[in-house]
Amino acid sequence: MEKVVSKDGTEIAYDVTGSGPALVLVAGAFTDRSRYVQDAEALASAFSVVNYDRRGRGDSGDTLPYAVEREWEDLAAVRDATGARFACAYSSGSMVLLRSRVPFEKLAVVEPPFRVEGAPPAPERYLERLQEFVAAGNPGGAAELFMVEAVGQPKEMVDQIRQTPMWAGLEAIAHTLVYDALQMGDSAVPTALLSSIDIPALALYSNASPDWLKDSVRQTADALPHGTAEGHDGTFHTIASENLARVLAGYFGAA
Repeated sequence: MEKVVSKDGTEIAYDVTGSGPALVLVAGAFTDRSRYVQDAEALASAFSVVNYDRRGRGDSGDTLPYAVEREWEDLAAVRDATGARFACAYSSGSMVLLRSRVPFEKLAVVEPPFRVEGAPPAPERYLERLQEFVAAGNPGGAAELFMVEAVGQPKEMVDQIRQTPMWAGLEAIAHTLVYDALQMGDSAVPTALLSSIDIPALALYSNASPDWLKDSVRQTADALPHGTAEGHDGTFHTIASENLARVLAGYFGAA
């Protein structure tokens, strides 16, 4: 594990795996870098994979008050420390990457969850309720709101997870669900932002994901001046590591 100090003094932790041109992985909501170890290992034959903890997660610090710009500065600090040429962002982490304007040579995003036609409705007062749970010292409430109402997991399943050792780890990063909600904004496809990104970008979806997520990816690619959409085998909201590694090696020219 290594650390870099972001612009506001926050320490950001990261691992580097493999060799080759550096590729930064940007985590999605409710995950730290441990979630992406398998992807990093699969990518390591072609890249020096930089797998970092977004602020407030894992081994990274967290300086209040939070502002979306701080995470853009974190990504820039990681890029400057590692010399990364490429970046791949997952889910809502896509908005950190896309809004940051960090000058990577090429980008990839995996299933940015913009709420296009056919998507389930957003939970009522989602951001406000997350903030209320966090302010009340109830991270479990925030976690359950995300898992049940935002993701759609059955409450019975979440109740079971509450009884396992992993629940404490989820509660420890539940406050960062507020951060992702702020990064996502109204969750509509940010057409104006995307149309201003003059960098080649690959938008990816899992063939096992619902149609609305696939359509979100296609609309993302259509709005990017140099965007391409592709689907690959995997599970819900996740592309199999070996497939992601093959696709990114080809796209980023490291094959």
